[in-house]
Amino acid sequence: MPDPGPGQVRVAMKAAALNYRDQIILNGHYGQGVREETIPVADGSGVIDAVGAGVESWTVGDRVISVYFRDWVDGPPPTDRLGFGLGSPGENGVLAEYVVLDASRVTRMPQSLDFVHASTLVCAGLTAWTALTEEHPVTAGQKILTLGTGGVSLFVLQLARTFGAEVIATTSQQAKEEQLRKLGAVDVLNYRTTPAWGENIYASTGGMDKVVNPVGGDAMTQSIMAVGAGGEIAVMGLFSTDDAPLRLPVLMSKGASIRGTAVGGSKALAQLVDFVDQHGITPVVQKTFALKDTKAAYTAQASRDVFGKIVIDMTA
Repeated sequence: MPDPGPGQVRVAMKAAALNYRDQIILNGHYGQGVREETIPVADGSGVIDAVGAGVESWTVGDRVISVYFRDWVDGPPPTDRLGFGLGSPGENGVLAEYVVLDASRVTRMPQSLDFVHASTLVCAGLTAWTALTEEHPVTAGQKILTLGTGGVSLFVLQLARTFGAEVIATTSQQAKEEQLRKLGAVDVLNYRTTPAWGENIYASTGGMDKVVNPVGGDAMTQSIMAVGAGGEIAVMGLFSTDDAPLRLPVLMSKGASIRGTAVGGSKALAQLVDFVDQHGITPVVQKTFALKDTKAAYTAQASRDVFGKIVIDMTA
């Protein structure tokens, strides 16, 4: 049982949500890989059950979620000290029954959500929020394209629809098309059967105001083809790093931009929490696992058939 030091809180964890980045860390492809004992996973929810000396912002019994990055409150990311977030080499995460964190590494969890659903906001939810609200904020009536059915993409679909935007989505599986439409997608393209999906979307819509690309390099050419005049491509993809030449003349002719997105700061996470409470948004969770079944949870999260978040329920 860890004890909180000055400026720290101890959290009795109730749920931890997996992301694709957890697979990358596990496989040694994130930074230097795991070379020492590391408590994994960044996304968690729980109840503060002890506070260290000097902590006035939290009390025992507060329901909280973790904050992904240290020292990033607002504005551009502090690249000189950003690191890889909770649950990466050198920084223990939240996949434990009790976790000690700095008081600044937690924020209030939504009152409208249970622990399982709240845990999903920390990385995937906040990344989608940052992609939609920073630099070129989404407004009602705009056209948004989101790629695939990963955690970020599903959050983009839910959040953008709440903003009043029209959302087009892509997938490679016919079974997922109806699920995307049920979440509010106005159209769904199969990128396997329609390889030139970006050109197709541009021809039928006149171009997207924003393209959210959580896939990576393989999808960048068609993302450029899909974006409209003055639009933005928000990219945070780690699935593919293909370095095919970008269609920069097309990008320039549209006056569009590409913006890298790296989760977000603690202020943005608090804004997302308020937005979720205000609009009653329920994150998509496909399945929960008990802590003892963590290995099976990792396997499920890596499956191409996953639709929604995989969460480890500490109370199960």
